[in-house]
Amino acid sequence: MKELLRSNDPTVIAFAKALLEGEDIGVFEMDVHMSVLEGSIGIMPRRLMVVDRDLFVAKSILRDNDIELQG
Repeated sequence: MKELLRSNDPTVIAFAKALLEGEDIGVFEMDVHMSVLEGSIGIMPRRLMVVDRDLFVAKSILRDNDIELQG
């Protein structure tokens, strides 16, 4: 699996997941339960992961919907 997106904003994560799942791209959200350690203040980013073969298409979908990607 490859990291597709990293964000502290839960709305960006939810929007990205909805877009990808709508295109039948499997997505796994990591670091969801880190809020227990950080006290729910939003300093720990969540990550979206996709399988290697879907990475190029997933990046294109997010860029087309104005979701900023790292790198």
